[in-house]
Amino acid sequence: MVTRLEPGDRVRSTRIVAIVRDRTGVHLRAACDTLLEAGVSVLEVTTNTPGAAGVVADLIAAGATEVGMGTVRTVEHVRQAADAGASFIVTPTVSLPVGLAAQEAGMRWYPGAATPTEIETAWTAGATAVKVFPAGVLGGVRFIREVRAPLDDIPLIPTGGVRIDDIADYLATGALAVGMGSPLLGDAVASGDLKGLRVRAEAALAAVREATP
Repeated sequence: MVTRLEPGDRVRSTRIVAIVRDRTGVHLRAACDTLLEAGVSVLEVTTNTPGAAGVVADLIAAGATEVGMGTVRTVEHVRQAADAGASFIVTPTVSLPVGLAAQEAGMRWYPGAATPTEIETAWTAGATAVKVFPAGVLGGVRFIREVRAPLDDIPLIPTGGVRIDDIADYLATGALAVGMGSPLLGDAVASGDLKGLRVRAEAALAAVREATP
């Protein structure tokens, strides 16, 4: 029997998943704190960002409720996320062993899929929602709209190339939320430009409010 955890309340309300990724991780905690303070409360910290697990653990200990780990590709990555207290994992592909490990650990699973077949496979395997990746390259808003016509019962999170100006159009297709990396984060983790990050975060949340009845 498939075990499926529902999306968290903050994913449903803020409708933005911030993807925090950087090869240095110098200002990782500061960038995460800035996002949370601005109101972007669902954070995906990727496994290939130095210090990711430690920062996830610290944020959760400080009271953040929907912090997860992304770029989860192995069962060992799942263990690291579970040990950090992550509430969800995000995978770049539909890895069934990884998804099963996440379910067994009691974490939500957001797998990445690029075709209707992959989306259906992920959903049948118990995905919480499906990350459509890379959405921009696949056709953007038009692709999501077309896919949702036959698969309208599957919650989708378009990710990859999603800009702030695109948010309203993606949400209008019925997407559950959008995943945003560099268009939201910029180089804040590497450079420490937290002021610019806050401006973008507030603009993204404003776009969600304008698109949400």
